[in-house]
Amino acid sequence: MTPAAERVLPAVRRLADEMLFPEAMRVDGLDALPAAHLDALAAAGLYGAPVPPEAGGLGLDLGGICAVAEELASGCLATAFVWIQNRGLVTTLATEGAPAALRDQWLGSLCQGKVRGGITTAGLIPGPPLLRAQPADGGWRLAGEAPWVTGWGLVDLLLLVARGPGDTAVTLIVDAAPQPGLTASRQRLSAVNASATVRLRFDGVTVPGERFVSQVPFDPAASLRPDRLRVDGSLALGVTGRCCRLLGPGPLDDELTACRQRLDAALAADTATMAHARAAASELAIRAAAALAVRDGSQAVTADAQAQRLARESLFLLVFGLRPAIKSALLRQLGAVAG
Repeated sequence: MTPAAERVLPAVRRLADEMLFPEAMRVDGLDALPAAHLDALAAAGLYGAPVPPEAGGLGLDLGGICAVAEELASGCLATAFVWIQNRGLVTTLATEGAPAALRDQWLGSLCQGKVRGGITTAGLIPGPPLLRAQPADGGWRLAGEAPWVTGWGLVDLLLLVARGPGDTAVTLIVDAAPQPGLTASRQRLSAVNASATVRLRFDGVTVPGERFVSQVPFDPAASLRPDRLRVDGSLALGVTGRCCRLLGPGPLDDELTACRQRLDAALAADTATMAHARAAASELAIRAAAALAVRDGSQAVTADAQAQRLARESLFLLVFGLRPAIKSALLRQLGAVAG
């Protein structure tokens, strides 16, 4: 762990244990996260976690980001889920090739959490494009849909990737707000519903040219790189970790450590190795939540029981960020198909 992460993590643990977890059951019943949760993350500097200190961030590497995500998810998965959406926008603006005008306009405010970001990468999903971007009047016109956009009403900007002309991926920054041609439909979720996740329908939404970030050849394999799959695995580790703490010391603690090490080791391997590690993390969360429910007995299925909330969250994490290779590995691990 880097010195930067070692400085940050104690405060993140306190935040998770003293604010997020005690509020998690209440938040579970809300339509949107309390502003105080996101304000607390901003006060801790977490919105700028992956950005170099000289640009206003904390300078955490991927390992540090994963550790923060795990701690936050152990406190409140909905809060961690909304926070993690900001990473794509700040990372994009902090890169050397980002348009200087966009970086100067927003990066500082994003790192401070004064402006908050979300993301949709609907244009990167393999197959026929769900969301298209076409040049129009010096800018871009969007058509199609983004099925899963998290933090609607909680974020200010979206980093949006759509399929462009010539089978390219076009990245734009759009306002996360009502506008002509844009329809938002709420996705009602069995867990993390307070994340305010919506389906967005784009019917000729126009984006000014100055909001253009990049246009590159579409590469279906880009979103399957191990480093892009790793962070979501930390959410499952966080839920497992909370179950382990509620259960008390036991063999699941060793499995959690081994699972974290397996995910980290997979960063140096291929997509298949990371997919199996991700599947193992999700399967462990299911087992840990089930063990907690069994330990607590019939009380576990009452509406205010932590066990049933964590069980629903572990179910959510079986399918969140799912890729075909992860799905296949999970189905094998769960005994639904032959190994």
